[in-house]
Amino acid sequence: MEYRTIKIEHIGGLLVLTLNRPDKMNALNTAMRAEITHLLQHLPEDLRALVITGAGDAFCSGQDLGDARNAHDIDIERVLRDEYMPMLTALMALEIPVLAAVNGAAAGAGANLALACDVVIAAQSAFFSQAFSRIGLMPDLGGSWVMPRKVGMARAMGAALFAERIPAPQAAQWGMIYEAVGDDSFDAHWRGRAAQLAAGPSCAFRAIKQALRASASNDLAAQLDLEAHLQGELGKSRDFLEGISAFLDKRAPNFEGR
Repeated sequence: MEYRTIKIEHIGGLLVLTLNRPDKMNALNTAMRAEITHLLQHLPEDLRALVITGAGDAFCSGQDLGDARNAHDIDIERVLRDEYMPMLTALMALEIPVLAAVNGAAAGAGANLALACDVVIAAQSAFFSQAFSRIGLMPDLGGSWVMPRKVGMARAMGAALFAERIPAPQAAQWGMIYEAVGDDSFDAHWRGRAAQLAAGPSCAFRAIKQALRASASNDLAAQLDLEAHLQGELGKSRDFLEGISAFLDKRAPNFEGR
């Protein structure tokens, strides 16, 4: 597929996906959703980390409302089932770490696209908004699932009902995102974090994602059993042997992802 609404930067084991409709604040239209989904379903096999960010001043302003100028002609349920759900499912199915580098406004589906990633790093001036109720809708793209789990029911409900901006520092304080970083150092910071993930122990990262996600539905006994199984598998990996050797040799490890 030829990508027209996104840009791809492939650096070793790291791929940076940039939403690239800056004149529309990177709003999600049919073409962009199809391109993101296609890319997520056809990532290089040797990829070790993925970053999603936005071109220009915004991360993603959500659904392109230009598509809904005549609201009666839009089948929202079909769009969600046929276009948004495959995109989110492909994103959540990835075993590699996914970092959202939120450079500006993340509103509506744009906010929930970011929050579906494993780690969210935002510029100090960025903000998040569950803006749906402003146009008579409710959070989608997983927002009604992820927000209560990240910030608790009270804050999730308030964010959805009032549709107010949540500045990046407040989002970090709430536990909605991992960190808010000064605008001047934002680009260098997230690139450093992404490089760290791409050079890290991929097997361990895969197990971390599996275990943490399973914890939402497991009881303690099931989680302890899962930990024992995953840790046992990691103990047989080359990355574990390298990590131990590097620790004993007092040097930086050279993980291979095996």
